[in-house]
Amino acid sequence: MTDHTRFAGHGVLVTGAARGIGAAVARRLAEEGGRVLATDRDLPEAEHAAASLRRQGLAVEASACDIADRASVEAAVAHAVAAFGSLDVLVNCAAHGTPDAPLFEDESDDTWALDLDVTLTGAYRCCRAALPHLAASGRGAIVSIGSVNGLQDFGNHAYSAAKAGLGSLTRTLAGHAAGRGVRVNLVVPGTVRTSAWEGREDELDAIRRLHPLGRVGEPEDIAAAVAFLASRDAAWITGTTLVVDGGLTAVHTGFRAAVRHP
Repeated sequence: MTDHTRFAGHGVLVTGAARGIGAAVARRLAEEGGRVLATDRDLPEAEHAAASLRRQGLAVEASACDIADRASVEAAVAHAVAAFGSLDVLVNCAAHGTPDAPLFEDESDDTWALDLDVTLTGAYRCCRAALPHLAASGRGAIVSIGSVNGLQDFGNHAYSAAKAGLGSLTRTLAGHAAGRGVRVNLVVPGTVRTSAWEGREDELDAIRRLHPLGRVGEPEDIAAAVAFLASRDAAWITGTTLVVDGGLTAVHTGFRAAVRHP
């Protein structure tokens, strides 16, 4: 059951909130009483998503934010503080992933740089801009969205390296920010049904069978984990990585099937 008070009075900024996991996070934190700034590089789509939530009585507004641009990030943070009076929660959802070239030696510097700049350095920019305000709130929390790609091989060299880097940034920033009253944690999803999988239902069904719990994730599964880590229910948790993957990285389903374990 959703707690409609956990984020009452909280100012929240969510990046990559136009669709998918980011949109689900914006909805969940608003349902729990938060005042949410849903940011995305795609402003029309973010505005559409925010308007839909406002029609349901939720306190959500949209703003453009390109996390590859420092000025854009700082403007979004300033917008949230001005609109809500404080910034209490930052959720880093925005990312960029480029399909691998057939051969590793054919990967380009530009591809590598783009994926790391958006996925890892973008989150760094957001944390840097938000941290003074999160510290001032007295209850600040940062939750970033990682990936099982950062834990083991699922392809995508640059994207995976960037997501692994988020794990390290989570730990080092948690150590720095703890004395300032800000908690920093990471949610690591497995395969989640988003628009990225549209038209690839056969692949998604095959992947579903690799998850011990028998299904792929939904954006709401990840949003629930984010809401926990951002809330006071997780007041003594910082620097942790919470894997939300239906058992994908804990259980080797192919091995178990091969040796016929009961």
